[in-house]
Amino acid sequence: MLSYIWITLLYQPLFNALIWIYANLADKNMGWAVIWLTIFLRFAMLPLTIISERNAYKEVAAEEQAEKSAVAFKHDAVAQKEMMRQIMRKNRINPWAKVVTLAIQVLVLVLLYQVFVRGISGEKMFKMLYPSIDFPGKINNIFYGFDIGKAHDAFWAGVVASYLFLSILIENRKRKKWAGSEVTFLVIFPVFTFGILYFLPMVKSLFILTSMIFSDIITAIRVVLFPLKTAQNDKK
Repeated sequence: MLSYIWITLLYQPLFNALIWIYANLADKNMGWAVIWLTIFLRFAMLPLTIISERNAYKEVAAEEQAEKSAVAFKHDAVAQKEMMRQIMRKNRINPWAKVVTLAIQVLVLVLLYQVFVRGISGEKMFKMLYPSIDFPGKINNIFYGFDIGKAHDAFWAGVVASYLFLSILIENRKRKKWAGSEVTFLVIFPVFTFGILYFLPMVKSLFILTSMIFSDIITAIRVVLFPLKTAQNDKK
């Protein structure tokens, strides 16, 4: 039963989608096929992404309201707790959308790993292809000189780690003081990411980098269209 779910319902559809994209949209370059697959996947999950962005917006607003209530009721602990409960009920922040989005991306990462471990050539490909999908011939795994099926690729793992470091830095650019644990996270998390990706096929780095760029574009659009009204803006 589990084998049927994994192979027939998850692995085979993703494999066929990847081969179709490879043959029809990516000019027979598997690197670009993975990028297109990632973009289509993120568009399919766009409703969840929008909910996650809305939650992020609400979280910042809730934090500002909490800071105001802490100042207003600093001498009344009971009133402060009641105000916090009201703020949480008012904003209704549900983390499930972000959790589901991350879970789907992790699942696709595992499936992509299986695709490249099992191989995408010869008899194995014939067994997995749907009758409606044409056999693409020998698969081109070379992406601008890099084999996306090979591990120990320091360049692309380094690109992802650097992008992650800059993303964290930019996201916290308005922070005036950094705690020791926050500085450690800023450094250790990208380094840890680099270490993991270095030992995995390069296709993982390509998938993660594309997904992060897509998320940042959605965030940028949200910031432009729905800028957060901070306390400073309210005073103007």
